[in-house]
Amino acid sequence: MTYELLKNLCETPGVPGHEERVRALIETQVKDHCDEMSVDAMGSLHCIRKGKGKDPQKIMLLCHMDEIGFLVSHITDKGFLYLQTVGGFDPRNLFSRRVLVCTETGDLKAVMNPAGRPVHIASPADRKKIPDPHEFFVDTGLGAKAKELVNVGDMVVMDEPFLEMGDKIVSKALDNRIACWLGIEALRGLGKTKPKAEIHVVFTTQEEVGLRGARTAAFRVSPDIGIGIDTTLACDTPGVPEQDRTTEQGKGFGLHLRDGSFIADKVLAAEFAALAEKKKIPFQRTMLRSGGQDGAAAQQAAAGARAVGIVIGTRYIHTVTEMIEKSDLEAARDILVAYLKAN
Repeated sequence: MTYELLKNLCETPGVPGHEERVRALIETQVKDHCDEMSVDAMGSLHCIRKGKGKDPQKIMLLCHMDEIGFLVSHITDKGFLYLQTVGGFDPRNLFSRRVLVCTETGDLKAVMNPAGRPVHIASPADRKKIPDPHEFFVDTGLGAKAKELVNVGDMVVMDEPFLEMGDKIVSKALDNRIACWLGIEALRGLGKTKPKAEIHVVFTTQEEVGLRGARTAAFRVSPDIGIGIDTTLACDTPGVPEQDRTTEQGKGFGLHLRDGSFIADKVLAAEFAALAEKKKIPFQRTMLRSGGQDGAAAQQAAAGARAVGIVIGTRYIHTVTEMIEKSDLEAARDILVAYLKAN
């Protein structure tokens, strides 16, 4: 199958609070596959497929649109940009990166480096230091002219291409544009089916800074069932103990049971497991010691909901080399479509 849509989603900039470009792309893909579509005050996109009967149960899929990135916080007289992070970065992954500065008048290619001496004149102590994210700066190559083009608050994202490498996909922003792809594919996969439940596929904002869009969206929907769709760790790589791997790539979608934000409903998780086994869709049970995802917001909204996570094991998460297995992504799509058609 082709992954051109996923490529477009990953390469479209959208950090927390600046998801409008991603939302606009999604709108073009879902407008013919839902009965209602609207945008809430937080910028989340609500797509609804009506259910049968007078009072159908509400099933909510939560797919966050934002990627980790930066906002410009200061511009020097010489045009160097300093940044604040929106989302969690390991600064070891920020050295010598190409970035995109997204301004009101257009996008600027730029580079990111830490302040300080380059290797040829650095001391041994300098070479061991790992700067904090706020010590990195962006150089647009435009010098003082950058002050005329860039404003404080403009977003900055990593600028790396989407790649297919055999059975793998590598890109920045797979967290969480794979969920956007899955939400779109779930709506498409329903076809002309009239589901029993009322299906709410919501593309949420600001997950990377605290599930913010999901909290307000879930309060609006008040679902009976919440399905958080996201990435999770695949630490099936050298240097990680077996008990910390979380998932192994190529073994199917992740049935997410716990993290720092929620504990999945046991009965709902069992329903997904039984359906996957019946449909011969490969899956693995997953848990994280910390972290969180949008399913927690659905679980805790209003009077509460039964919730579970459907996740994709991702190597090198929160870097520009995020990697997934194609078959795991397709398994997640298949279980979501099968569950929505069955309910």
